Amino acid sequence: MGPFMSPFNNLLCMLLGISFTVWFTLLLVFIIVPAIFGLSFGIRSLYMKTLLKVFKWATVRMERGAKEKNHLLYKPYSLNGIIAKEITSLEEELKEIRRNGSSRELDGSASTTTGPSPSSSEFEMSDTFYFCRRGIECIVDDEVTKCFTAEELESWNLLTRSNYNFQHISSRLTVLWGLGVVIRYGFLLPLRLTLAITGVSLLVVFTTMIGFLPNERVKNFLSEKVHLMCYRICVRALTAIITYHHSENKPKNGGICVANHTSPIDVIILASDGCYAMVGQIHGGLMGLIQKSMVKACPHIWFERSEVKDRHLVAKRLSDHVKDKSKLPILIFPEGTCINNTSVMMFKKGSFEIGSTVYPVAIKYDPRFGDAFWNSSKFGMVNYLLRMMSSWAIVCSVWYLPPMSRQEGEDAMQFANRVKAAIARQGGLVDLLWDGGLKRGKVKDTFKEEQQKLYSKILVGTQEDRSRS
Repeated sequence: MGPFMSPFNNLLCMLLGISFTVWFTLLLVFIIVPAIFGLSFGIRSLYMKTLLKVFKWATVRMERGAKEKNHLLYKPYSLNGIIAKEITSLEEELKEIRRNGSSRELDGSASTTTGPSPSSSEFEMSDTFYFCRRGIECIVDDEVTKCFTAEELESWNLLTRSNYNFQHISSRLTVLWGLGVVIRYGFLLPLRLTLAITGVSLLVVFTTMIGFLPNERVKNFLSEKVHLMCYRICVRALTAIITYHHSENKPKNGGICVANHTSPIDVIILASDGCYAMVGQIHGGLMGLIQKSMVKACPHIWFERSEVKDRHLVAKRLSDHVKDKSKLPILIFPEGTCINNTSVMMFKKGSFEIGSTVYPVAIKYDPRFGDAFWNSSKFGMVNYLLRMMSSWAIVCSVWYLPPMSRQEGEDAMQFANRVKAAIARQGGLVDLLWDGGLKRGKVKDTFKEEQQKLYSKILVGTQEDRSRS
């Protein structure tokens, strides 16, 4: 047995060596080298078009099979919500309620019924119907909670997490799904893991080496090239197909780039098309090692945990950075948390108080190929990245909007809301006023007090109007 096993082991080792050589050569020729020079052979675009044809066939077959079995397919709510609502003011709503169900109206005029018309500043029992209805609407159609759940699809893209009520409809669909599992986990996942490890390793090694260069001009030049190269390799590790629009508006040195936030890979998506100075908290482990190596080659802004809560210190560090026009633009996600690719939530005003030029960027992912949203309360970072790498692809569009500056008489919060509205409009996202902190916290008392003050002002204001008249 011994003499027989020795040649067999040698043959097995030789085959493994050949397989590894062929595997790495293919990666080098078709992925790594094109990524270094920013080239593309069009393989990913062809792959995306093929997937769309497969999805279309699967959807048609699924709908036909469901119709034959009298099975209703799940249809998700639209971006406008479950309940059809008309945008009206509190005053208009109260007027309508009093006109329909009360003996007096909000404006103090007499109603169609007989009898005296008391002062409109008096509390009217029918007013409570408005607040009860709004409360029930918020429970049934909670626009905040929807922002922190995965975006559901009407069609099935052969991922088990796409249409949660999918049932067996046909054997061909089941076989196609099984083939997809083999392709995604047997071929794509190992390929993407190899590329991700390669990209991160090159980033750590090269940025560390560049950090020892004394010449700042050469150092900055090489740092930008290395960052672009490594981020492009990492983008290919996700099979990311990105379309950039209006590149003439790309952020410039001395400015601040702000974008809506769906996923941690937003950084890679943007940084593969241009270099940025990152802002974030210092971490330990592998992430800490990457941060330390990156800051040696480029002036990124990392904060200690105790420093993050010091708003004045953060603002000063950011302000000092943007004043130096030789430094890269800062990349910030003002929402402070990931939103599920359907909406844009409240921007924190800190980055809008600095007084620098702001370059808005809108990012919109195509959910048909994979769900890019990171639900950090449900999945850890490693789990999330594995889910991304086992999806079909990451397809997204990036729009560079014209630079915006703070107008005269405009405070930081108004400026932030104006930028947020522009991003939402361009990306086809819902513009919400809610704070992303509601993902983990309760509604602040100030929100409740605002409604109470508004109702009080309406009553007091109508009483004053009647007194003057």
